[in-house]
Amino acid sequence: MHRAVDTTKEEKYATVILGQTKRSNRLIIDDAINGDNSVVALSQLKMDELQLFRGDTVLLKGKKRRETICIVLADDTCQNDRIRMNR
Repeated sequence: MHRAVDTTKEEKYATVILGQTKRSNRLIIDDAINGDNSVVALSQLKMDELQLFRGDTVLLKGKKRRETICIVLADDTCQNDRIRMNR
């Protein structure tokens, strides 16, 4: 009743878990300074990495698959892995 385990399948699964790359477009939310719901702020470095310009329109997707369209602005005080938006 002892079954042999396919080691290649286990190795592939472990490789998938360890080989997950960091997504460059996944950001953590910080509270915005202004009260405008249609504007988000990113660091200039992150905007360059994502090939965005000031005033571009972006589609944001949340955890519960909700979508929001916002305008991007550069903010020098914002960290590179964060986005500032009004909650």
